[in-house]
Amino acid sequence: MKRIVYSTLLLFALTSMLPSCTGDFKEINTNPNAPVDVQPSLLLRKIIFDYGEQMSYESFVAGNLLGQYFTAIDFNLFDRHSLSEPQYGGNPWPFIYTNLRDNEILLQKSRANGAFGVYEGPALILKAYMAAVLTDLYGDVPYSEALQGKAGVVAPAYDTQEAIYTAPGGILDNLDKGISSINAYQGATALEGDLLYSGNRSKWIQFANSLKIKALMRISGKVDVKQALQKVVTEGNFIKANTDNAVYRFSLSQPNNFRMSTARIGDYNLFIMSLTSQELLAGLGDPRVQVYFRPTSAKPGTYKGLLNGPDASKLSISVADYSLTGTIFREESDKLYANYMTAYETSFWLAEAAQRGLVAASGKEWYERGITQAFDYWRTALPASYLSSTRVAYAQNGQNPIEQILTQKWLANISNAYEGWTEYRRTGFPPLKPISASLNNGLIPLRMPYPGTESALNAVQYKKVADKTQNNSINVPVWWATR
Repeated sequence: MKRIVYSTLLLFALTSMLPSCTGDFKEINTNPNAPVDVQPSLLLRKIIFDYGEQMSYESFVAGNLLGQYFTAIDFNLFDRHSLSEPQYGGNPWPFIYTNLRDNEILLQKSRANGAFGVYEGPALILKAYMAAVLTDLYGDVPYSEALQGKAGVVAPAYDTQEAIYTAPGGILDNLDKGISSINAYQGATALEGDLLYSGNRSKWIQFANSLKIKALMRISGKVDVKQALQKVVTEGNFIKANTDNAVYRFSLSQPNNFRMSTARIGDYNLFIMSLTSQELLAGLGDPRVQVYFRPTSAKPGTYKGLLNGPDASKLSISVADYSLTGTIFREESDKLYANYMTAYETSFWLAEAAQRGLVAASGKEWYERGITQAFDYWRTALPASYLSSTRVAYAQNGQNPIEQILTQKWLANISNAYEGWTEYRRTGFPPLKPISASLNNGLIPLRMPYPGTESALNAVQYKKVADKTQNNSINVPVWWATR
């Protein structure tokens, strides 16, 4: 009986306290040591580092296979062009969208609070940059309706690649708006968390203009870009020197190291020189081979590559017979950069633009400038005879200058290797090889497949885009492709 009375009184006492407890519920249940918001400086730092680190890793383990810089010697189905079966990498969709989401948060913060306005320009430029990478890899993707989960949009439509590049709010528009925002900013807040330029907003404008050159050239087979390109070139405010590159340098030790530098040696040694790399580097007498690769163990002083896409079940491959990737990717990886945009890439874009008559400039001068900058970037002395050698001398000895430009850009972009594959899809240069044991009917893929999560989580919109791409075929070209 006493227990019943006690329980009743206790229940009454607790019930009588409920209003005051409910009023303090949020305060009581908030962890003072766990932040519920993030400062823009931390967001910017996170986006730049995370995207750069993840794409650098992706380039090594997947982009280098599609671009035929490296070959994988294990049972690597991705190297055999079964792209729906990514292994070490080969699915950049999730981390690109994650960083686009975080960048959208940064952009909204910059607009909601005048004190954070300094972040708007860089956020718009990064949005344009990541959107371009995404659509270049996949084609049509969720864009204008994406990243709006809080507004209730959980099944975003796919925008066309043309709209993503050219429509209001698209890549080119956001680059212009980003430049305008930086120029208009009059506040006193410093741009903190900037791993690329340490808060130097003028260099962000150079970065944006180099990206404009790249974007305009990428779509130049579909859109008349001559006037817009010439305007950027005439103004001259783009990346012209390696000191202005949009890059950050990896450290040798964790946590800011290049991921493959601390990977298990067995995983690292799965990636060797491709036959495509061997032939191009040897054919040009290019000393960068000593940076990109190591001599074989079996024959010191010899560099040897393997044809991409081997069927490991039918070949007996000894690593000692082939060139492993260079020390810059492992023992000396503190010399490696996460690469957003460089002087050499800008120069090669302008060389092509000049050669195609899209800008009033000397293709030869920009081509030779790009080569010189690329050698400097890769810490390699440029041989005195290199620029005048038979296959490098611009438009000489029966050489196709467009192929020469694209080949040199391919060689320099080994750390940003999806670009090598993307430029092959746009131009056909440098020619990539039919792979050894293709799982794609001998065809070189023309786009990345949408990940399986899209058909499960965004089924209605996915069905529409799958119908446009022959059921998500990797052999359907993207919009800007003209070859």
